[in-house]
Amino acid sequence: MANYENISIQGFEDFKRQLAQLPGRVGRNVLRGAVNAGASVIRKEAVLRAPQYTGSVQAGHPPPGTLKKSIYQKQIAELSNAVQQTFYVGVRQGKRQQAVKRGKSALNLDAFYGRFVEFGTSSMPAKPFLRPAFEAKKDAAIEAMRAYMAERIPKEIEKANR
Repeated sequence: MANYENISIQGFEDFKRQLAQLPGRVGRNVLRGAVNAGASVIRKEAVLRAPQYTGSVQAGHPPPGTLKKSIYQKQIAELSNAVQQTFYVGVRQGKRQQAVKRGKSALNLDAFYGRFVEFGTSSMPAKPFLRPAFEAKKDAAIEAMRAYMAERIPKEIEKANR
């Protein structure tokens, strides 16, 4: 089950009014781009904070760095609309493992074990990286969203008025 963190941002009333001046599709695209910019800030921090195995790797185990490579961001279309955009930052861990061929064997690119690292197990202490990344960069993510909208909205209004 996915855990979602909702952020309600105050002080965006001016942007909201400006978005209302744009055609619906354009406003939705600007909002999606802004939230994507914020999610990128958090994803990059999560990649930096994710632990990387440094010991010797046994055959069949994922190579070091798999957890870092498996962190992704994705828009959740079902929870998004013209006035709200939802993005997910998490660890790729699909039912069908994504693999890449290396020589004669295939290496798994999914870090199914990401939840064990983040929350720990009965025999392994937690080494959180996603939640601390969010906490450390949520203000920077909001600023990235604000900067994206401050740059893009005037351009789109100018295009719409032509």
